[in-house]
Amino acid sequence: MLNKPKKVWNPSNWASWKPFGLGKQYPNNYWELLRAIWENKDQLPYAWDILNQGVCDGCALGTTGMKDWTVEGLHLCNVRLRLLRLNTMAAFDPANLADISQLRAKNSRELKEMGRLPVPMRRDKGDKGFRPISWEEALDCIASHIRATMPDRTSYYLTSRGTVNETYYVTQKAVRAMGTNNIDNAARICHSPSTTGLKSSLGVAATTCSYKDWIGTDLLIFIGSNVANNQPVTVKYLHWAKKAGTRIVMINSYREPGMERYWVPSIPESALFGTKFAEDCFLVNVGGDMAFLNGTLKHLLENNWVDNNFIDNNTTGFENLKNTINSQSWEKLEQLSGSTKEQMYEFAIMIKDAQKAVFVWSMGITQHPWGEDNVRAIINLALTKGFVGREGCGLMPIRGHSGVQGGAEMGCYATAFPGGKEINSENADYLSQVWGFDVPTSKGLITSEMIDAAAENKLDVLFSVGGNFLDVLPDPNYVKNALKQVPLRVHMDILCSPQMLLEPQKTVILLPAMTRYEIPGGVTETNTERRVIFSPEIPGPRIENARCEWEVFLDLARRVKPEIPDQLFFNNTTEIRQEIAQLIPNYAGIQHLKEAGDQFQYGGSHLCFGWHFPTEDKKAKFTALLPPETQLPDGYFVVTTRRGKQFNSMIQERKDAITGAMREAILMSSIDAEKLGLKDGDRVLLKNESGEYEGTVYTAAILPGNLQIHWPEGNILLDKKARSPVAGIPNYNGIVQLEKIP
Repeated sequence: MLNKPKKVWNPSNWASWKPFGLGKQYPNNYWELLRAIWENKDQLPYAWDILNQGVCDGCALGTTGMKDWTVEGLHLCNVRLRLLRLNTMAAFDPANLADISQLRAKNSRELKEMGRLPVPMRRDKGDKGFRPISWEEALDCIASHIRATMPDRTSYYLTSRGTVNETYYVTQKAVRAMGTNNIDNAARICHSPSTTGLKSSLGVAATTCSYKDWIGTDLLIFIGSNVANNQPVTVKYLHWAKKAGTRIVMINSYREPGMERYWVPSIPESALFGTKFAEDCFLVNVGGDMAFLNGTLKHLLENNWVDNNFIDNNTTGFENLKNTINSQSWEKLEQLSGSTKEQMYEFAIMIKDAQKAVFVWSMGITQHPWGEDNVRAIINLALTKGFVGREGCGLMPIRGHSGVQGGAEMGCYATAFPGGKEINSENADYLSQVWGFDVPTSKGLITSEMIDAAAENKLDVLFSVGGNFLDVLPDPNYVKNALKQVPLRVHMDILCSPQMLLEPQKTVILLPAMTRYEIPGGVTETNTERRVIFSPEIPGPRIENARCEWEVFLDLARRVKPEIPDQLFFNNTTEIRQEIAQLIPNYAGIQHLKEAGDQFQYGGSHLCFGWHFPTEDKKAKFTALLPPETQLPDGYFVVTTRRGKQFNSMIQERKDAITGAMREAILMSSIDAEKLGLKDGDRVLLKNESGEYEGTVYTAAILPGNLQIHWPEGNILLDKKARSPVAGIPNYNGIVQLEKIP
């Protein structure tokens, strides 16, 4: 049994004795609520219905209305409040895009404020801007371009913010009917290494536990993850975890203030005095996580602080792991991690003493060229004590988008069919029989490869649903030039984005999309803990010409493949869910979700429960790993990208309310700043072979030799060619020189 939270107030957990944290740097959650009310004042009843009835379209916690299945009470975070206006705003006047010369200087936030996309629009080469067109003209134009080229010279991409399972499933089916597996989604550039690492080690490709396991477990470990910023509702879970006696640990390249303490507005004790979360923090170099985890393992192995019974009966590869760990010297592990033997010992003691533990990680772990092995290093550590498949234990790659978990599971992936099935002839033949048309057998282009193909004039059609490649991918100048070489670009979205305004090589078409709350019949999303949740259609104002993406892709596919119209048709989302249930075993039950609050958790509360692993030999696999050796010449720094007051690439404020850092801040160790004669506010230049970035010094709790800058502004310093070997995730880190600007 997990320890239960104690409801009595406990001053030892308080962040400050000052009421409401006066003078402290943290978000003013009450102001955010007032701001949302003011921003949505023209549609307050509709906004309220979205918050009260819909499944959150922010991060992947999956609150339904303002409640969830983890703790009681109302759950409403700043992320959701900031996203609310995207669902309630009216459409802008199409004349706004008639001449886009004045819009090119606007950033994503300024373009968003214009309003929703009103109608299908078209811009041809030489045009000053866009002109409204009918849906018939738009789809006929797109279909003619697709028919005029080879299927593999077309590509399709879906964002994951607000995108639902029904859209993912139907879109990938339509794209494969049109003859290609060149379809990918935003999971590729966030947690694809997590899927790969978990699948190879445990035989599963998703979070193994539930959010409830956070509260009352012995040890809750966050590695390269900042949930206070990216999944704010979780601070409520952290508060109750502390009240249950859970020890919270942070392993990161920066001592994130929001992970150390937070004022949870809906809990009186925390709202008044705040809550201390991670009182144990281990700082590591950017890219030094694996070395730190291996050092911890080395202590555990040397002292035999492992569960030998679990290891002998339920795992393979342990002896190979031991030999590899033994070959790694303390000197090398300290050098690579930036930590010390003593600190690794301190963490190893925590692992030894814990009977239960949950490991949570995010993009600080995955967005490296060795992202898959970073994930396997966490799994190795968890397996030494059997911290999987039982209550209070688990491995959780926490998701930052409401739609991202379902994307790959629905098959909206260049490297997997629905249900995560491998792309090969056997699986393609099976799908061909089920769907009634030939399914391609070779893997498609992943997201980064689509841009490479565009740059090499190997792409004739690029269809993007949401997203903004200019912001999310490394080397934005390269991305911009690549996009401008695609003969037909199609952007389906609810808002105008900068990539839409790039000069057409031949034609650019914009298509207005519905939000998830507007889709007739309701839809579903899958959250981080594998909970499939129904989100109903919510009556309210509508954009007359907006359509739901799944209908558009079927309409398009029927034009491209008129010989198979019956195979490319659904009457409603209910029929889509019925087919999903038949084709994807984990989603059996989705066909019964019909009303607000309907949900189920596929796989139950714990995957691999009772240590039954769905691998070929029914055992979990240890992986022998050598930490990566990043060469850092004298005078150089390793820089990583971070999030501020934003959601994904949508920047909401110049100042981060949690850290106090401005968007142009370059987070730096005070030791490095003193050595270079720098102080807070000094202008500096970061440069490497990819680009140059100007910013201001912001001293922070970060190890010497490491820097952090905000994403996506810092993407100009990232190497577009650096990707992980299996998942193909881009490297969102770089090596730079630093110069002071006079």
